Amino acid sequence: MEKQLEELAIILYEINAIKFGDFVTKVGLKTPVYIDLRTIISHPQIFRQLSTILWTLHDVSEHVDQICGVPYTALPIASLISVESNIPMVIRRKEAKSYGTKKLIEGKYKAGEKCIIIEDVITSGSSILEVVNDLKQEGLVITEALVIMDREQGGRKNIENSGIKVKSLYTLTQLLHYLLAAGKITPVIVQNVENYLATCNTAPLKLLNESTNERLKMDFSSRVKMAKNQLASKILRLMDTKESMICLAADLSKTDSILELAEIAGPHIVILKIHVDIIENFNEEFIKQLKDLSLKHKFFIMEDRKFADIGNTVSLQYSKGIYKIAEWADLITVHSVSGPGIFDGLRKALKNIPEDRGIFVVSEMSSEGTLTTGNYITDSLKMSATCDLVAGHVCQSNIFSDPGLIQLTPGVKLAKASDDLGQQYNTPESVVNAGADLAVVGRGITDASDKLAAILKYKDQLWSAYRARISH
Repeated sequence: MEKQLEELAIILYEINAIKFGDFVTKVGLKTPVYIDLRTIISHPQIFRQLSTILWTLHDVSEHVDQICGVPYTALPIASLISVESNIPMVIRRKEAKSYGTKKLIEGKYKAGEKCIIIEDVITSGSSILEVVNDLKQEGLVITEALVIMDREQGGRKNIENSGIKVKSLYTLTQLLHYLLAAGKITPVIVQNVENYLATCNTAPLKLLNESTNERLKMDFSSRVKMAKNQLASKILRLMDTKESMICLAADLSKTDSILELAEIAGPHIVILKIHVDIIENFNEEFIKQLKDLSLKHKFFIMEDRKFADIGNTVSLQYSKGIYKIAEWADLITVHSVSGPGIFDGLRKALKNIPEDRGIFVVSEMSSEGTLTTGNYITDSLKMSATCDLVAGHVCQSNIFSDPGLIQLTPGVKLAKASDDLGQQYNTPESVVNAGADLAVVGRGITDASDKLAAILKYKDQLWSAYRARISH
């Protein structure tokens, strides 16, 4: 085995799967060595040899029902092991499909089956822990992870802290010694990498939903002081005081209809959401009356503009024109697609506005076939994390952990349904369990013959689901 590993290490170096220089890892750490095992798919014999020797690490005394490769580099390795060992394989997608079955885990499996994870390289262990989390939600039992390269930067410990055995073909230190003995690298390179390993370890990790679920266990009053955005603090406090989670979508085109609805709903809602550009008879008096009602009944006004242009343009859209949104809307919605400059543009428009303002970033949408999936969601969260204008995210699921942020989930009706334009609706209980702090209710109230009765029904069901959520 030792001789095989030494020979294989030299081969991997020669096919450029091991590189020395200045690189950055997936978790953002600078590194003098980079392991790129994607190259092995161009070398079938090496590919087979590496997969075969990796599988010898598994505990033969343990029964294995399934194999799962971490996407993407480990997928072909896991596939070959599955074929050679005659053990079924499941695939964990990078993100759930937005069509068809919308499954995240592909393959035939059942709860209780034991699964082994296959991975190419571990640094922090985050990729394995994310896969483990999703497999466990399907009822699979994860026994161990087989890894080609352990970079010795804390990943093994993070994974083992989650109760999973880790076995690796190489540690980075072992690899260096094999290559040094073969004359492929110099003692200076070895020293540089060893110095790097001595000072650069990753932080301890939790399973993805362990951290995000902390927010769901907390009551709104406990989260008030955790909000970076002042308006988010006020919203959380108001939700607790009113015992309401309703953001009422008044997507109506007449000012009188909106004002009439605001008068009825005001005492029972947290936010009234409008689309100012669909109002046929918009005028300044309407805004004055709406603001008066918001003060009288204590609710906030959201303009669902969904700003999405470059910074300079959104600054003008927000503060100028016939609507002058920045002057009266407590909250607005914003797409992150144009990059961080959009936040700078919005902040510029608020230069002379003394009142607190907040934005909800549309990180995930409820329409069928939406493109806000996978990396878009991750990048949207990262981009908005440093902006104190952000009060929360518009999303369908529990995608962030910060208890100071608010999850606003659209598409809520008393019964699960969809319309003929692709909008998907979920029940109050299902959206609250999926992380919603505020639920956007529209046609379920605006189309009701008895609007007050509908409002009270949504209010009660949402609050009951919230109480059950935090009690668990």
